[in-house]
Amino acid sequence: MKERDEEGMDAYLAATDVVDWHHPDVRALARELAAEQDSHEAVAHRCFLWVRDEVRHSMDYRLSPVPCTASEVLRERSGFCYAKSHLLAALLRANGIPTAFCYQRLSRDDNGEPYCLHGLNAVRLPGQTWYRIDARGNRAGIDARFEPPIEHLAYAATLPGEKDIPGRFAEPLPEVVSALNAYEDARALHLNLPDRE
Repeated sequence: MKERDEEGMDAYLAATDVVDWHHPDVRALARELAAEQDSHEAVAHRCFLWVRDEVRHSMDYRLSPVPCTASEVLRERSGFCYAKSHLLAALLRANGIPTAFCYQRLSRDDNGEPYCLHGLNAVRLPGQTWYRIDARGNRAGIDARFEPPIEHLAYAATLPGEKDIPGRFAEPLPEVVSALNAYEDARALHLNLPDRE
């Protein structure tokens, strides 16, 4: 598992089986979103808004598909937070913007156990440090935004047992990918969301 900054930026720009930014549909959208933008920050903002607002969160909209790869998420236009982070990473990397995966451990029901992972991204913008962004999708009580350098994430780890998982990962966590590939129905996955202590 590739992690942290020591390995350089190449790992955070790479296409992988999950972050399949070489897929023609993903590349086409990445080019479209970058058109007429004058900076990496502007491109990142546009990609963030597109994934946040145009890809519906599976549970918010009661949708059944469980996509995993970036191209699957784009095709379905829906997914869990993890899947949305895979597509956002692909769009950003296709535009030459280093992008990592970050995770939080949160209470699934905002009431202590059980806990689950929440997936988001971090981007490295020119002249800035890593900046976390969360394209989960807004709804009542959630207002995630892109306003560097100030983070506006969907959730804050505040309850006992909740925490930000340390590190920035070049690839999605294996337990996340396994969970997305193990279930064909979002309701079943919702009952078995991945966790890491």
